[in-house]
Amino acid sequence: MATTSDLRKGMLIRYNGAIHRVVEYQHIAPGNWRAMVRMKLKNFDNGKIIEDRVRAGDEIDIVQTETRTATYLYNDGGSCHFMDTESFDQIELPAEIVADQMLWIRENDQVTLLLQGSGAVLDVEVPTFVALKVTQADVAVRGDTASNVQKIVTLETGATVKVPAFIKEGDTIRIDLERPLA
Repeated sequence: MATTSDLRKGMLIRYNGAIHRVVEYQHIAPGNWRAMVRMKLKNFDNGKIIEDRVRAGDEIDIVQTETRTATYLYNDGGSCHFMDTESFDQIELPAEIVADQMLWIRENDQVTLLLQGSGAVLDVEVPTFVALKVTQADVAVRGDTASNVQKIVTLETGATVKVPAFIKEGDTIRIDLERPLA
């Protein structure tokens, strides 16, 4: 068994009977009290983020996972279909489970599937950087040349993002998905 000193950001643990991803953790030693670890965890089943604290040194259950590279094939309305690039097996996942990730993926894009030891797919991880074409953008108004003027554009996957005013329809933009999109 691992202890709280083994916690790392992004790690998967089993906590209160469910699988969670560690979003943040912080070791706290308040004066003459016992040391504790404050954790922010995201539940895999419902996506809710919880905050809790445990004693420093307590045992935690790390979920053993494996990753596989896959190609996104298509969406049939109710599910998204992927193909394992090594075994060529097709994997079908319900669209509502992977809806957030599908905003950044086009057909034939490579993704990483996160699998639990039993072979069940836990998550679809998209690349950190994606390059997508702008399909709808308002025309910049003459005089809006200040550097802080932004507009909302629609990308080829249906996602909407804020961009500088000079971006026009047909441009390809590169998005860093690690940074918060405002």
